[in-house]
Amino acid sequence: MKTQGEIEAAICEGIGRFEQEFMGRGSQGIHSHLINGLVVIRLEGVLTAAEQQLVQSLPSEKGRGLLKQVRIQLIETARPVLESMVLEATGTKVVSLHHDFSTATGEEIVVFTLAESPLVREKTKR
Repeated sequence: MKTQGEIEAAICEGIGRFEQEFMGRGSQGIHSHLINGLVVIRLEGVLTAAEQQLVQSLPSEKGRGLLKQVRIQLIETARPVLESMVLEATGTKVVSLHHDFSTATGEEIVVFTLAESPLVREKTKR
């Protein structure tokens, strides 16, 4: 059994690997939070230079909409990989995945709803 911090660290590591291997580059920062039956992940600086250029060069709604469509498709395609990573880290099956990002800030939020709250052991005091 893992501590909550160990689970959160494993999820950050898994998401970081995913970003590198599947999306082609890593984010500038990853933070995960286990809150009862939810895993909330905040990624900072996720947009590539090409994506930033796309958003800036097209009319705002068109560029943002196009980029969101592509990113949504990529996440849906990779969903089994992401769910497997969360299952391995938490020991709990994923029920749903929710995802969005800001083209203005480059921040991305990913939320996994779990079938149940993972069992965690208390952190030992040293």
